[in-house]
Amino acid sequence: MGMVAIGFLSSWSSSLFFILLFQVVLLFSSSSSTSSQELNTDGFFISDFLQKMGGLTQISSYDFSSPVCSWEGVSCDVKNQNVIGFVAANLGLSGSVPELTIGKLSKLESLDLSNNKITSLSSDFWSLGGHLKALNLSHNHISGSIPSNIGNFGSLQSLDLSFNNFSGEIPESISSLLNLQFLRMNQNGFSGGLPHGILKCENVVSIDISVNGISGSLPDGFGTSFLKLQRLDLSENEIHGRSSDFSGLKSLTHLNISGNFFQGSVMGVFQDPLQVTDLSRNQFRGHLSQVHFANSSFNWSNLVFLDVSENQLSGEFFHDLNNEAKNLKHLNLGYNRFSNQEFPLIQKLTSLEYLNLSKTSLRGKIPIDISQLVSLRTLDLSQNHLQGSIPRLGIKTLDVLDVSFNNLTGEIPSSLLAELPQMEKFNFSFNNLSYCNSQLLHTRKTAFQGLLYSCPIAVKPDNIRNKTTKHRGMKLTLAVTLAIVCFTVGLICLVIGCTRKTRMWAVKQISYKEEASISGPFSFQTDSTTWVADVKQATAVPVVIFEKPLLNFTFVDLLTATSHFDRGILLAEGRFGPVYRGFLPGGIQVAVKVLVLGSTMTDQEAARELESLGRIKHPNLVPLSGYCLAGDQRIALYDYMENGNLQNLLHDLPLGVQTTEDWSTDTWEEDNNAGIQSIGIEGILTSWRFRHKIALGTARALSFLHHGCSPPIIHRDVKASSVYLDSDLEPRLSDFGLAKIFGNAAEENISRGSPGYIPPEFSESENSAPTPKSDVYGFGVVLLELITGKKPAGDDYAEQPNLVSWVRGLVRKNQGLRVIDPKIRETGQEKQMEEAVRIGYLCTADLPTKRPSMQQIVGLLKDIDPVVHQ
Repeated sequence: MGMVAIGFLSSWSSSLFFILLFQVVLLFSSSSSTSSQELNTDGFFISDFLQKMGGLTQISSYDFSSPVCSWEGVSCDVKNQNVIGFVAANLGLSGSVPELTIGKLSKLESLDLSNNKITSLSSDFWSLGGHLKALNLSHNHISGSIPSNIGNFGSLQSLDLSFNNFSGEIPESISSLLNLQFLRMNQNGFSGGLPHGILKCENVVSIDISVNGISGSLPDGFGTSFLKLQRLDLSENEIHGRSSDFSGLKSLTHLNISGNFFQGSVMGVFQDPLQVTDLSRNQFRGHLSQVHFANSSFNWSNLVFLDVSENQLSGEFFHDLNNEAKNLKHLNLGYNRFSNQEFPLIQKLTSLEYLNLSKTSLRGKIPIDISQLVSLRTLDLSQNHLQGSIPRLGIKTLDVLDVSFNNLTGEIPSSLLAELPQMEKFNFSFNNLSYCNSQLLHTRKTAFQGLLYSCPIAVKPDNIRNKTTKHRGMKLTLAVTLAIVCFTVGLICLVIGCTRKTRMWAVKQISYKEEASISGPFSFQTDSTTWVADVKQATAVPVVIFEKPLLNFTFVDLLTATSHFDRGILLAEGRFGPVYRGFLPGGIQVAVKVLVLGSTMTDQEAARELESLGRIKHPNLVPLSGYCLAGDQRIALYDYMENGNLQNLLHDLPLGVQTTEDWSTDTWEEDNNAGIQSIGIEGILTSWRFRHKIALGTARALSFLHHGCSPPIIHRDVKASSVYLDSDLEPRLSDFGLAKIFGNAAEENISRGSPGYIPPEFSESENSAPTPKSDVYGFGVVLLELITGKKPAGDDYAEQPNLVSWVRGLVRKNQGLRVIDPKIRETGQEKQMEEAVRIGYLCTADLPTKRPSMQQIVGLLKDIDPVVHQ
């Protein structure tokens, strides 16, 4: 028995030994699979880098026990001794690049770490050596400045640092990159001027430094230094210069300097062999029609893309482009100072896809030959003096059509009306046109404002009797019956009126209490016994309607339209004063804003200022449609925005709930083509694409105020409640330019901003004046509201005081995705939403100088979804 036990124990001990030995072998095997590379070899450096950067599941496919030259993305020299190429794009790498990893790949010639979440680079990274020819770090979150030892990369031919958070000035040591051919530093936060050393990079073929904060002038000799340069993109910066800066660029085919401060004659920019030219949103002057006199060798037939919009060009533009620019696909001449002229001859430009001649002083008729532009997708002829009827276009490819603010007459062709539901956008408003389409009237009201709805009334001829032999007794009976009916109806109305007055008072009391939370700093009573009663001779006080100057409205009409400024029809009460809903005679629906606290301006000065504001037009601004100077009160009339404002939609009302007082009963949804169809406002608000659309539209409005108006207009109070949605659900910014109407004390009060939107510089100094960068901060808060669905203050922010602090804290921890509103997370690409968070982070920087301009923000937001917003 004892021998059996001993044998059993011996057998059990042997088994246990082999099990332990097997586990040790497995452990050793597992360990060697991840660190079997010899120390201080290229394989060891790369494997250590990948494991420490914590990549996604793609890294698990690496067999670190095999030779490094067999790994995916790794290429070696002919002897398989040194790694010369390493591609680690889209691996989900995050955090800082560790020391003593890829910075030690001394023979590396090509490195691609793009499309990851890298936040910073190791100190030895910039010491990779003189063999590196291609470096791609694009689409990461790398911050900080570029060190001067970038000059060590003397063999570099391609450098891509785009879509990161780099800041500071571009170092002068870039002059050492003598072999550089491709330079991309766009979509960062670089500041200061372009270094003079960049002129030493004479072999460069393509430069893109767009959407940064580059300022100052271009270095002397810029144009003559780059004889091989083919593509140059300096757009969305703050660069000053002249057209002569580009003379000498003899190989240039693509030039984009939009959104800067270039000035001088436009004629000097055009030179062969340009194919793409974007000079928009600058300060160029001169006559386009004289370009061929300034440069007789310029070949217009090479030109494919031309945008000179929003400059100060004058004279006539091209009269006949048919034989000169036959390959043109994109032409934008809008918003310049051209003299009055007829429609240009362009019918042979069959490749043309985009044509914008808005606000170019066009007169005469729209030519029937325009129907020959069979490739046209966008046609914008708005804000001109065009007359006559709209021709039968018959362009099947047309997606966008805008002929608003002209003098067009006649009926909109039925064939064109039939095509409108398939279009992305159209606008016929403020013409003398008539149309008949009840469905379009219901869904796209703003596209037909000021037009005559001319559908005939269906009448059966059999029902029309012209019998003069009717018995006179029948007429008498009919008259008595009508009198009795009218008397009865009058009694009923009297009873209902008394009842309504009692009930409305109760409603008003509730409404007044609810409004306390949104009221501005002013106390304003709307009882007709106060300021309204002080207005003498109300019938003699005119109400001016800009687009309808022949309408003789008076203050009496305004009183009737607003029920004597009754609080029962109060829409909002903000910092500039209360806003009422009004119905003027003729069915004109307006929002009536009573500007409180009075003004130091005379009536003539206030009228001049309001008329000036009325001339400011932009698709994303709430247009000022008129005004009234009633006693000491200044009253502004705006187009009524029936879908309310962003504050109500995001925070105040439950999603999907509409009130009959403030909201349209129309409901909408978006389709794959960014169109609008009918489903309900909840579906719209929980769409990432729609929130992005609101952000982009608001940014465009502010960019126009800052960069498209002279002098620039500072909004001073950008917030969610200033962003309205029209009947087409297009975002429109309100309350711009009103601060000048107030006295100094009121202006100071208004300029401080609203709680949750006040930039840090206002809190730190009582003397801080509003600037475009304080508007940028307010926009950044609105953008973060759209992304997170949270209020700027008052929500739970995990021990942070407000929305901005909460978001910025998480972004610094590389946890930006946590802030995304769960309602929209599944409706779009997380990468796009995270990029929007990054833009909000940039806008809300503590230092105003670190915030981008609104022009730059428009570019950043457009790049998030380039398919929809071209």
